[in-house]
Parts: sequence; C-alpha cells; structure tokens
Amino acid sequence: MSSSALIVIDMLNPYEHDDAEPLKESVEHILPALQRQIEVARERDGAIVYVNDNHGDWSAGRPELVERALDGAAPALVEPVIPSDDLPFVVKARHSIFYQTPLEYLLRQAGIDRITLAGQVTEQCILYSALDAYVRHFEVVIARDTVAHIHEDLADAALRMMATNMRADVRATADEHVQTSL
Repeated sequence: MSSSALIVIDMLNPYEHDDAEPLKESVEHILPALQRQIEVARERDGAIVYVNDNHGDWSAGRPELVERALDGAAPALVEPVIPSDDLPFVVKARHSIFYQTPLEYLLRQAGIDRITLAGQVTEQCILYSALDAYVRHFEVVIARDTVAHIHEDLADAALRMMATNMRADVRATADEHVQTSL
C-alpha cells in the first residue's frame, strides 16, 4: 500500500480556448519533467491518478477526453502523457480535483496521505486542488517544472500561497520530488 500518489491534472486538453496560446507555451516547457515524473512513479510502482475536466460533457470519460484532446490544437502536448488504461482516471467538472469527485475516497482506500500535484493550470486547478487537499489533511508536494500556467505572475503567487498558507512542499524540479515523494 502506497502512502503517496502522483496526481496528473487536466493534461487532456484540446487547447481550443481563449487563453490556450500562453498555456501551450508553458506546457511545452514542463512536458519533459512531467513525463520523467510519471516514468519514475511507474518504475517505482507508485500510485498515479489522472484527473481531468470533462469540459461540460457528462457523457465523456477517458476515451472521449483522450480523443478530443488528440483532435485538438496541440496533440503533441497530449500524446506523451496519455493515461494508460491501468491507471485510475477521475472526471471533474470544476477547478478542484476533489470537488464532487470520488478522488478522496480513492486515495483514502489506498492509504495515501501525500499527493504530488502536476499538470495544469497552476493558478487555477492546481491552486484550488492544493487548498482542497490541505483542508482534507493531505500533504501536498509540487514541482515547479511540472505545473503549467497561463499567467506566470499569478502562478508564482499561487505557488507562494500554496507553500505559505497550505504548507505545500514546493520545489524547483521534479527531480527533487522524485527522490523524496514517490
């Protein structure tokens, strides 16, 4: 039974929204570190859970969200991090990975008390998920090089808030996290 899990957030994105361009640029920068973090978690048999926004489509699950993202504006940003069928996949409707999802139950059943948040968007879904994790008494870790942003200044502020107000372990690189968190 693992006590930590890597949570990959909202990486199945068609990038067809108003703020897609700055987000795509940020995702390009974090993608190699995120891929490494996923690979290391897999090699160590660490728990990995994908959580993704359903973009308002309640009939969409993993296959539909993967297909929609691959048919979108930036399939090259999606292909490297498509969740394999053997990994848990949770659909969400709002910013937080916990809000009206079964994620907390899944994590508690697995004995997980520490989560590493990775994916997008730092100043939105990562921030709100960190807050919800904190109030649920999960330890939160975040590597700056595995979270993408739309607005760099807001992302920096969000990371400071997570470290200060939510006691998140915010580090510079996934390499630092991989050694201690998975």
